[in-house]
Amino acid sequence: MTRPTTPAHDERAAPARVDPAVARAVLHGLGASPKRLPPWLLYDAEGSRLYERITELAEYYPTRSEQAIFERHARAIVAHALAGTAGPALVVELGAGTAKKTVVLLEALDALAPGSTYVPVDVSASALVEAAARVDACAAGVLVEPLVATHERALDALAGRPGPKVALFIGSSIGNYPDDEAAALLARIATCLGPGGALVLGTDLKKSPAVLVPAYDDGEGVTAAFNLNLLTRINRELGADFAVANFRHVALWNEAASQIEMHLESTLAQRVVVRALDRSFTFAAGERMHTESSIKYDCARVDRLLARAHFVRERTFEDERGWFALHVARAR
Repeated sequence: MTRPTTPAHDERAAPARVDPAVARAVLHGLGASPKRLPPWLLYDAEGSRLYERITELAEYYPTRSEQAIFERHARAIVAHALAGTAGPALVVELGAGTAKKTVVLLEALDALAPGSTYVPVDVSASALVEAAARVDACAAGVLVEPLVATHERALDALAGRPGPKVALFIGSSIGNYPDDEAAALLARIATCLGPGGALVLGTDLKKSPAVLVPAYDDGEGVTAAFNLNLLTRINRELGADFAVANFRHVALWNEAASQIEMHLESTLAQRVVVRALDRSFTFAAGERMHTESSIKYDCARVDRLLARAHFVRERTFEDERGWFALHVARAR
């Protein structure tokens, strides 16, 4: 049975201005079988705000674990990344968000390589405004150049910049990518950095599903709101008529792939119209749409990824529980 379209959505025209990247992603993802949408769509202004709340939840250990590594080892991480270089460096952070954790590293950068430049890259302009203000307040000697872009566009834009470069890809964001895509992205980072450039890579480590699943399906429902906000974004930006109440957040552990998966599950048979695409899409009751994966690693898997991208892992820092790792790797 098809859900009828609400009058309010019937009367709403497609937005006058449509981001072609969003339109392509939604057209491809909703037309796929099974349906899937890329995780970067989760991070509009509201999604970024909700993600910041997630990082403060009791169940969500990754941010606290990584922060503990920064606070204990920031100077050693930066010193190792800058080894063999002299003078200011260009530090690029992919998926920087509000730079809440990164400022600890940037304070060490300010002390070890004064006059360095920090380029926070994110698809959320509002998050980058907050990031720039935070860095200015905590590491005043670091020049901040926010860049609203996807990872790929940012790397292309920064590849020709002179001087030593360091890339930060933290928060286990690499875990959102299947291994082939992760290796390809890391290879692009290596090309941007050039031989001798350093990568600081954050990876979440494999552990009990009893710890993992609640981190992505918290008791307060913040992660559910974060996931469901993706539908609200598509409604707003593409003139779709998703009834958000007809979907539910699902998080599950995939042992074979060593990853947590987030899905949006249709609670009934329904049809959704996306006016900017001039298309409609049907959902069966119980049909799931994949929105994000988060791979949990061991060091052997990290080394295989890095080797495929022409990096060599030089040093790894872990938190006291061994739940999270930061790796310093060098481009060959």
